[in-house]
Amino acid sequence: MRKIIHIDMDAFYASVELRDQPNLKHLPVVISSHHPRAVIAAASYPARTFGLRSAMSMTQAKKICPQVVVIEPNFNKYREVSTQIHQIFKKYTPLIEPLSLDEAYLDVTENLQNIASATEVAMRIREDIFQATGLTASAGVAPNKFLAKIASDWNKPNGICVIKPSQVQDFIQNLELKKIPGVGNVTQEKLKTLNLETLGDLHNIEETFLTHHFGKYGKQLYLYAKGIDERPVQTERERQSISKETTFDQDFNLEQCHPYWPKLIDQVWEILDKKNLCARGVSAKLKLKNFQVLQHSKSFKHPLKSKDELQQILKNLLAEMHIPLNDEFRLVGVGVYQLSEKKPQPQLSLWD
Repeated sequence: MRKIIHIDMDAFYASVELRDQPNLKHLPVVISSHHPRAVIAAASYPARTFGLRSAMSMTQAKKICPQVVVIEPNFNKYREVSTQIHQIFKKYTPLIEPLSLDEAYLDVTENLQNIASATEVAMRIREDIFQATGLTASAGVAPNKFLAKIASDWNKPNGICVIKPSQVQDFIQNLELKKIPGVGNVTQEKLKTLNLETLGDLHNIEETFLTHHFGKYGKQLYLYAKGIDERPVQTERERQSISKETTFDQDFNLEQCHPYWPKLIDQVWEILDKKNLCARGVSAKLKLKNFQVLQHSKSFKHPLKSKDELQQILKNLLAEMHIPLNDEFRLVGVGVYQLSEKKPQPQLSLWD
């Protein structure tokens, strides 16, 4: 039986800024650029009481909270603080799976401090983080990653939630399906049409029924309903994708977007080169002025050979999307995925 902790920093970007500017602590502070089409990267807890949240447009944020205080993001500073936090994790376990700058899974089944209780480990880590950075973290402690992640959100901010093995079935019985990682609005609506709203509702449902309606994810739902998640904490997380996007100052139709693709392709290709990676998948992303996102992607048997090939594939993807000429967009983006390390080219001998 594993002992897994999920640590999630509380309103991380905003909390770092408020630590450095305590006079703003009780004000509705958001982290966002001053770009006219910017969206919120993080919202302080006072800001959340006004209904402000991550990914909300600043135009909407200013409408519902005219007194909002906007701070430009400083990712170098956030990365430095994140490094401090990870140094604390390493005091307790080498089994750390970072999910982002502000959250990670830790396997403390056997830990470097020889502490028997995972709950005590989580409490010590939270205290160490506060002493070192002045920031609060929430923690979920459970027998697997799925439950630990849900638990870390249970008593936010600055809280801890522990799910012991003997408590798993009681905990998941009334757990709303929308709280499960991977259940977005579309899946949630589909589940509702099948009269499935909690994990308890899934408990006696056949796996074949769920896979029929939800494909591979149906099997995941079946296992979650039993409280099962056998994924180990992965210390080496491969980079899943690379993407770049740009937000326009005004809405553009597809033809007006064309001049912006080459720069995005350059940026993506530069990162691939720098990281010595190659990609077998390409994705295109466009966000309509009503914030609806259009996406299309395709993967290939062989890695992309050149920037020109990436450009041609993107052109094909856009053509396959059959976008109406009068559709207008606020954002476009390009991404690559199915990444792997570039293999060195064999050198030819002079005698070949």
